[in-house]
Amino acid sequence: MTDLRSDIVINGTRIHNRLVMPPMATAKADAEGHVTQELLDYYDERTRGGYIGLVITEHSYISPEGKASEGQVSVSRDDDVEGLSRLVALIHKNGSRAILQMNHAGGKAKPEVTGCRVFGPSEVIVPRSEVMPEAMTEFIIDRVVEDFASAAARVRAAGFDGVEIHSAHGYLLNQFFSPITNKRTDAYTGSSMEGRLRLHLRVIEAVRKVVGPDFLVAMRLGACDYLDGGITLEDSLSAAPLLEAAGIDLLDISGGLSGYVIPGLTGQGFFRELTGPIRSKVHIPVMLTGGITEPEAADELLRDGCADLIGVGRAIYKDPLWAKHAMER
Repeated sequence: MTDLRSDIVINGTRIHNRLVMPPMATAKADAEGHVTQELLDYYDERTRGGYIGLVITEHSYISPEGKASEGQVSVSRDDDVEGLSRLVALIHKNGSRAILQMNHAGGKAKPEVTGCRVFGPSEVIVPRSEVMPEAMTEFIIDRVVEDFASAAARVRAAGFDGVEIHSAHGYLLNQFFSPITNKRTDAYTGSSMEGRLRLHLRVIEAVRKVVGPDFLVAMRLGACDYLDGGITLEDSLSAAPLLEAAGIDLLDISGGLSGYVIPGLTGQGFFRELTGPIRSKVHIPVMLTGGITEPEAADELLRDGCADLIGVGRAIYKDPLWAKHAMER
């Protein structure tokens, strides 16, 4: 019977239990995005003992224009590899697998943070943002694809077990997938599934090309915007098999174009209304996060077929010993 202690193999990588520490921004990097001792101490405290099967490190920006906030980790330069190597070596020493989440903020970027112009799929202000982005040209889109691939190569060089492509919480790829922010009429059109996923599929192809077939490639998918006219569960049920066919090994499901805390969604594992149906459409593991604070609830969600892995974020953030207590109960 599958529970939190059960192991799982994803694209040849064995993970010794189903507990995942999901990406949570800490703002502990230095001004250039380099890994600091404070950041290492944070991960050391939470992963010591190997009670967490998989750690997905906080979203890291792939280019200066894609930076989301001060204190964010960078994977945009070759000289980032040294610090990232220290981070993953620490997590491995403590007994957990590790993948790095890479991201481009798109229309959620702030000029005062990046010092760059702000680009998005269309001239549409992203909910909860204030800056009107410029619509990306084909040249800029091509550059973003290259930036994702270069970042993924650095992730592999640093020694991580895999990489996660961020397409949730209103960031760039989520903006292309959402009809609210994608008003394009070209090949990336927001009016068809093919257009909305075109950038995703190009990024996956470019990433897979540089990391090879044996490297774990995950995607955090904002599977529902919870806004009128936005991404629906039905959209994601159509998208998930296409992402799997393109080379994704793990779908990490979240939601909310305006943020991951959704009014009205309650209970432990509140994205279970998304993960269960999506899991039935693919042959790859699906991960569930959202308000899970009790290991018994995690066990039940796994047994009920809502997901294959369980992400516990805030509980681990608040209590570094949460995973130890969950596995020793």
